[in-house]
Amino acid sequence: MHRNYGELRPKAQMAKQTWLSPKIIVPFTAFAILAIFLFVRNRPVTLRGAVIRAGDDPNKQVPIANASIVASDGLTQVATTSGVSGGFQLTVRRALIRRHSLILTFQHPGYAQYQIVDPVGNQLYLARMTELPGRPVTAGALTVHVGNISVRYTVKTPSTVDIGSGVKTFEVSNKPDILCRAEVPCSPDGKWKAASVTATLDAGPDNEFRNGRVSCIAGPCPFTAIEHDGFSHGGRTISVTVLDWSATTTFLLQAEAVRRFVSETVRKSYPVIFDRTINFSLPESAQGTCIEAEVEGSPIVFPIGPSLSMSWADCETETEAENTKLYRCELKPGYVFR
Repeated sequence: MHRNYGELRPKAQMAKQTWLSPKIIVPFTAFAILAIFLFVRNRPVTLRGAVIRAGDDPNKQVPIANASIVASDGLTQVATTSGVSGGFQLTVRRALIRRHSLILTFQHPGYAQYQIVDPVGNQLYLARMTELPGRPVTAGALTVHVGNISVRYTVKTPSTVDIGSGVKTFEVSNKPDILCRAEVPCSPDGKWKAASVTATLDAGPDNEFRNGRVSCIAGPCPFTAIEHDGFSHGGRTISVTVLDWSATTTFLLQAEAVRRFVSETVRKSYPVIFDRTINFSLPESAQGTCIEAEVEGSPIVFPIGPSLSMSWADCETETEAENTKLYRCELKPGYVFR
């Protein structure tokens, strides 16, 4: 069949020219520019920072938790609160920043309002809030002293206890100097008829073996080999399969037996005191957390439940990335550290 390639070539060129026609390129380019413009204009911007107490002494610039943070341009607003460590992050659209003057407002009971005007997303913000004068003390009211503070908690710890050992002797019966003749099992080189025996030990429920080992104790031991090692890794049940291609041999399988259990260990920690706050961290697995303190000389144990409420302090907690819980407690009015 004869084809006229001279006629096909112009058609392909015409199709290419049609695809690259200005009528197609111009609208496509305009659409792409508009899409990029809208993406950049509405791209989210994250404002990050920390809320701390204002002061000249760095040790007294403690984080302020649960501070209300509002980003507003007068028409739209986005809100969040600070964490126990005082940190916050707020995500706003770039259009919100550029459209009107944006103001970050920080509020917390007991502190003067703080504002940051026209924030941008390329820096970290520190909101240093000034503490308001304390509540007036009622005439005749006493100042309560709190001292000797410690934290008590329990953690579950996996433990083991030795309960004895497992011992088993077994024989591998075989006749020497018999050619294999393609019978199974055979010696490793395939020449001699062999015998194979498996022995097992069971430690029983809730128990396991450790340090398993196998020894040849009688017979022509050089003409034996361990076919399967089911004892080195330990466990409730251990086993071994031995191959013998000479006369009968005797083996010894033994291991130490232990029992696993979980125990509760009581631990104690001592918090760090800065100004009117105490700070301490505990593992996430800590249970039964209590604060032990002397209030006006009398030792008292204060359990910290889910509400984190105590008569002499307000507490906050948050879980950090390292699987620890951070606690921060601030004294209530009328209480002082001794």
